[in-house]
Amino acid sequence: MTMSAPLALVTGGKRRLGAEIAKTLAKAGYALALVSHVDKEPDADLRQILAEQNSDWQAFTCDLGDPENAAKLVGDVTAHFGRPIDLLVNNAAMFGQDDWHGMDMHTLESHFRLNLFTPLLLAKEVVQAARQNSQPAIVHILDQRITNPHRDQISYTLSKQALAASVRSMAASFGSAARVNGVAPGLVISTDDYDAVLEDRLAHMMPLGALPSPKAVAEAVLYLARAGDVTGQTLFVDGGAHLKSFDRDFMHL
Repeated sequence: MTMSAPLALVTGGKRRLGAEIAKTLAKAGYALALVSHVDKEPDADLRQILAEQNSDWQAFTCDLGDPENAAKLVGDVTAHFGRPIDLLVNNAAMFGQDDWHGMDMHTLESHFRLNLFTPLLLAKEVVQAARQNSQPAIVHILDQRITNPHRDQISYTLSKQALAASVRSMAASFGSAARVNGVAPGLVISTDDYDAVLEDRLAHMMPLGALPSPKAVAEAVLYLARAGDVTGQTLFVDGGAHLKSFDRDFMHL
């Protein structure tokens, strides 16, 4: 890798969807700052891609639940790589299970701190640290439910709706100083709450008749990273899920 390689900071970039995004960026020639809450190795398939691509990468451990850490993280990344960040992917998120009965100050504050405040402050720090006449790209990972919310995971949903609203506001605020866009996935990587029968039933409920792939989400991130004429936009990569209204979260259907 050379110093001319673009530098991407990916929060939650070591595992699951974050790892898929990191793999795609590595193949595209990005140097990578992979941020996680705890110090652990990246997923095995990501480690393999990083080795195959001879990627310039570094792991950073940071409590993103404390927005005050945003400035130090950006400073540490730029100091390590010796250059400003070209792409910020705000992927890390908290996904609680509260409904309106369980929603309280703690659930709201913890979700908004990690899912909204830290991404916005990271974006600010990245743009402030950018080279003169450069234009960093910022991509927020959202959720298809921002269009048709349901009654589950209310604190999470509210925080993602707020982050989605910030895409246009921050794009207008930054102007030519940075581009801000969002990617809103559907169900791309299931948890232990799902089995094959449920996933098949959900796939048939999607307008496209299939669940979206993690690779498709990562490719959307890469497109927005490179799309120099695009800002203030949100791409839904969800098999069309945002076109329908679901009464419950997918795991309860």
